[in-house]
Amino acid sequence: MFVPSHYRIEDHRWHRRLIDGHPLATLATNGSAAPWATRLPALVAPGEPESGPLVGTEMVGHLNRANPHWRSLADGTCARLMFDGPGGFVTPAVYPCDPSAPTWNFAAVHVCGRIRLIEGEEETLEVVRWTAQRLEDRFGAGWDQTSSIDYFRRIVHGVGAFRLSIESVEALFKLSQEKPADVQESLIRRYEADPTGAGWPIARLMRDAGMGHSAAAGSPDDTVSSRPS
Repeated sequence: MFVPSHYRIEDHRWHRRLIDGHPLATLATNGSAAPWATRLPALVAPGEPESGPLVGTEMVGHLNRANPHWRSLADGTCARLMFDGPGGFVTPAVYPCDPSAPTWNFAAVHVCGRIRLIEGEEETLEVVRWTAQRLEDRFGAGWDQTSSIDYFRRIVHGVGAFRLSIESVEALFKLSQEKPADVQESLIRRYEADPTGAGWPIARLMRDAGMGHSAAAGSPDDTVSSRPS
């Protein structure tokens, strides 16, 4: 992923924030005619540190074994997991003068590494159960999977699970860093005023990163203070 220097962020806390908040990733690997690409949930593996750099840790994911992409995978396959954060259109109406051009603000994190396939049914089941519980804890409504374990066992033969050992991380946070604070503020307020609510996530990310007239400069969560550069 091409990351211009002014949109690059090296702080692993921002990487984890985006991955944890947007765990539906695209798994991309080389194919014979074009790259394989599959949307799937991917999470930092159980037992790995919940903070610190991602390089050297593992992620787990799973997809349908009927997917030809699964059959193309093998131990040692080089792969990329692409996580997309919030984004929003940037209208030139927020700029104080012409000429200007529209663009798009967004955030993305890619992790690259090598795959190890999980072949055992019990280990695959553990990945499915753990992923379901983790996502329920983060985004759900307190659903208890206990009564569904037998159902999981009936369908797990159709699931292909894998671990990916992270060798590199690429992060792009395009948040109008190159614009003056008053322009950033105008854009953030436009996002916040979006009646559909679609602009709120990117507005919040910009506020947390210290864009505009934000008082909480550079805070990916309540405890971090580090501005993208």
